[in-house]
Amino acid sequence: MSKPGDDELALIISWVIDQKDRKSFSQVCKQWLNVESQTRLSIRVFEPELLHKFLPRFPNLLTFESSKRITNNHLEIIATTCPKLEFLNFKQQSVESQNLVGFDDISDFDDVGVLAIANGCCKLCEVLFRRRRRVGNVGVITLVKCAKSLGVLDLGRCSLINDSSLEAIGSMNSIRALNLEGCSLITDKGLTFLATGSSSRTLKRLVLAECDRLTDFGVSLLQGMYCLEELNLAECGPKVTDYGGMAVASIASLKRLNLSWLINVSDVTLVAISENCRNLVTLDLTGCEMISGAGIRAFGYHECLESLVLASCDNICGDDVDMVLKCKSLRSIVLDKGLKMWIPKRMQENISRFCQLHWR
Repeated sequence: MSKPGDDELALIISWVIDQKDRKSFSQVCKQWLNVESQTRLSIRVFEPELLHKFLPRFPNLLTFESSKRITNNHLEIIATTCPKLEFLNFKQQSVESQNLVGFDDISDFDDVGVLAIANGCCKLCEVLFRRRRRVGNVGVITLVKCAKSLGVLDLGRCSLINDSSLEAIGSMNSIRALNLEGCSLITDKGLTFLATGSSSRTLKRLVLAECDRLTDFGVSLLQGMYCLEELNLAECGPKVTDYGGMAVASIASLKRLNLSWLINVSDVTLVAISENCRNLVTLDLTGCEMISGAGIRAFGYHECLESLVLASCDNICGDDVDMVLKCKSLRSIVLDKGLKMWIPKRMQENISRFCQLHWR
């Protein structure tokens, strides 16, 4: 029997999914090690300081992930070694962030590293920088200009990002999902760029949670984004009222909407949403203290709503919830745990027969 060539080995390992099995494959001999390295498409790195030793083995990577602290030098190595990257995940997990006592931002990458990635990895389609607090406008602007196929960008908790980045993002033709949660420097001007630029025709998911400088004016501009399917305005502050809510209600394409803790949004907005957003599947109204049963009952005959969150809604009573059960599509409802003692057991059982009942 002749010795299998690299092509045959590559075909064999293409069927091996388990990482432990791939590791065993690579330990057979140098030839098998080389084939495994050349065909590796994804990697998750826990020790970035060792990148220079092992990364050159994997020139065809499409996916790179690391939630650890990583320096500009490391990003330069990645950009030089892995030009085919399409998915880059540097998302810092919240639990890990809390456990990193004395986290030193200086040791983490900044715009210098992002520039290296932007210039070296122009095929990027998805980039996650969540909680990388040194990422700023210079890096993001260059990234969106170089990565022409970039469709997903997560800048959540990147506190240096402001309207300048949104101006560049607004001119993109490929962006489908954008996370700006906690980017508190963003203003209505930034939303103007998103709502009037090329991005308005491609964005399907937009997260603006905790962008508390936004007002009704900026939010009202979002009604021009006719492809938007998911919008998160949670905790955007008291300057978002029914005026902005009515504009949001005119986005007929919406499927998921989060209005949590918008204390100046009332039943007027809910009635408009129930009438105009006929494709809506999930609605989160946590902490919307001005809404009442009148707004909730408007969804009694909605044809698509599957999930409704009403935690910390003090003006909702058991009878209001009972009316929502006319909504045949409803699969899950979340109520404030303070209501539990006031809703009769029989009513709770009746609700549970039609959909999942959760208390928060």
